Amino acid sequence: MGYGLGFAGLFSSSYFLLVFIPAIILSLGAQFLVSSAFSKWTKIRNSAGLTGAQAARKIIETAGLQGVQLEGTPGVRTDHFDPTSNVVRMSQDVATTASVAAMAVVAHELGHAQQYAEKSIFIQMRSFLVPAMRFSPMISYALILIGLLLNIAGFLQLGILFYGVVVAFMLLTLPVEIDASMRGLRLLNASGLMQSTDDSGGSRQVLTAAALTYVAAAITALLNLLYYVSLLNSRRR
Repeated sequence: MGYGLGFAGLFSSSYFLLVFIPAIILSLGAQFLVSSAFSKWTKIRNSAGLTGAQAARKIIETAGLQGVQLEGTPGVRTDHFDPTSNVVRMSQDVATTASVAAMAVVAHELGHAQQYAEKSIFIQMRSFLVPAMRFSPMISYALILIGLLLNIAGFLQLGILFYGVVVAFMLLTLPVEIDASMRGLRLLNASGLMQSTDDSGGSRQVLTAAALTYVAAAITALLNLLYYVSLLNSRRR
């Protein structure tokens, strides 16, 4: 496929076969695993009988994260740690359910809190790119489209450079999330919340499935980058 196809080149059969279809398969597969894991382990009560909010308080006390606050947030699987206010926000189901999934989720978010408290290198590297992520995606897509429409290699090249920031951010997110999950499992152990094989096995399954969504997103971003580079290379031939 040549660059001379212009805008149509971005949506050619090669793009659908090499990028779009694999991305859809990866995304749907990851979402299926997450849904299955949460569906199973949300129904299974953790051995301590603690809701997500109660488990979070126990972990905070045990791990010495007293500065971390807990709040509710609307939606499903919208749980997150907000470093700007040092708050773990929990969805209603997680906060009020005494399930294996609930304690695994709050442990993961408190793993993020611990990363910030300890100034983890992974967090610092990703935080460095956060300001650029506010404009890089929009600028990159605009430049790539302009480069294709007007057949100007310079715009396409610049767009690829901006998109490289997006890919770097996505790739850095992987160790951040994996490290947060590993920290979360250690926090559960240290807090005495891993009291059965269901607690340990279920927590690992939930957090592993959740991590796969970030793997899928990173691979998708990388596939897009490689495709854009192939468009640029074809222009140079």
